[in-house]
Amino acid sequence: MQNPVPNDCFAPSAALMAHQEAVGLLKARIAPVAAKERVALKESGGRILSAPVIAPHNVPRHTNSAVDGYAFAFAVYDAAKGAEMPVVGRAAAGHPIEGSVEPGQSIRILTGAVLPEGVDTVVMQEDVTVSGDGEPQVVKLPAGLKRGANVRKAGEDLKEGAEIFGVGHILRPQDLAALASIGQGQVDCFKRLKVGIVSSGDEIVEPGAGELQVGQVYDANSPMLEALVRLAGCDPVDLGIWPDKGEEVRTRLADAARSLDVILTSGGASVSEEDHMSAALDALGSRHFWRIAVKPGRPMMFGQIGSTMMIGLPGNPVAVFVCFLVYVYPLLRRLSGGDWPEPQAIQLPAAFDQPKRKTGRREFWRASLVQGEHGLAAEKFARDGSGLISGLRAADGLIEVDEDTPAIARGDLVSFIPFADFGILSK
Repeated sequence: MQNPVPNDCFAPSAALMAHQEAVGLLKARIAPVAAKERVALKESGGRILSAPVIAPHNVPRHTNSAVDGYAFAFAVYDAAKGAEMPVVGRAAAGHPIEGSVEPGQSIRILTGAVLPEGVDTVVMQEDVTVSGDGEPQVVKLPAGLKRGANVRKAGEDLKEGAEIFGVGHILRPQDLAALASIGQGQVDCFKRLKVGIVSSGDEIVEPGAGELQVGQVYDANSPMLEALVRLAGCDPVDLGIWPDKGEEVRTRLADAARSLDVILTSGGASVSEEDHMSAALDALGSRHFWRIAVKPGRPMMFGQIGSTMMIGLPGNPVAVFVCFLVYVYPLLRRLSGGDWPEPQAIQLPAAFDQPKRKTGRREFWRASLVQGEHGLAAEKFARDGSGLISGLRAADGLIEVDEDTPAIARGDLVSFIPFADFGILSK
């Protein structure tokens, strides 16, 4: 695997880095590292294309009927008076008629059937009357029909030779239908990155491992991060809970870096004597501390051991969640071969008052959608604590507040980033 970033990507600095500067550096320096593979179409949902897909033929391949009805040549039809025509054949999907239809004749045609030569218009069966017990029957066409009605032309969905998808496209369910329509049984995709997930700290206990002792907490970060990593199109690898022992952390980190593309840790990324993760990274590779001017999540660590990227997140669950969405999710998408996804913020009126806030840092507030006086509005979660998972459960997305906004009054427009942008289902 190639290096995701050059070793001189970031210069360590004691100053706080602005949010936009951090994102800009990542966007400029991060490059895809994933290998490529062929994937069965039915297993390719959510995968990222590693090669363009070109339509090998028209879709539909042949001009066909959009309805059950009767096909005829418009040139011999009287739009003012209507017409009567003998029915000389029948065409169904997969069962075209042989030969052509003469002017003044019609055929019975069913949805999806190929239009034979000599006809170009279809009238719906409920708009006609058919008479005669023998052969041929006669169909009476009403006045006012339009040339080419109820006909799907060859190539109207896809033209032969057109690029359907480019490199980096993330395959959605509807995209699989498009690929199936051109007979694509397999697609070229980037391999899913393997992302190791670590929780760090002697106080962390695995859920289900028994009752907590005084000072202990259950590991809320790893299950959440595993689900988020999957939403980012990668394969999570549970590396367990690592103790506050410097030598053991270094040994485990070195071992993980031999087989993983990315290592994602929570906790241990600060500068205290019990935060061994950063010291281990220093010993094994290159480290760049991001003291980002952002709330929640100021202490973030970024570095690499050989070609394996390491990202150190804060320890509190809310900060972990927000930092993942803002920084890690797009980074993983880019490393995986896709484009850097930009958050699609929606401008909504605030359903709250924030009369005073500290400027100079970017903030991301948990928010829910509520029905306001003039439609949807964004309601800020009342408490800001980064350990309050209840705020994440109540939220539908994040309100992004820039560094220069000193206050927000009810009714002011705010930038709301829905969780749905990251594939997170609505509550």
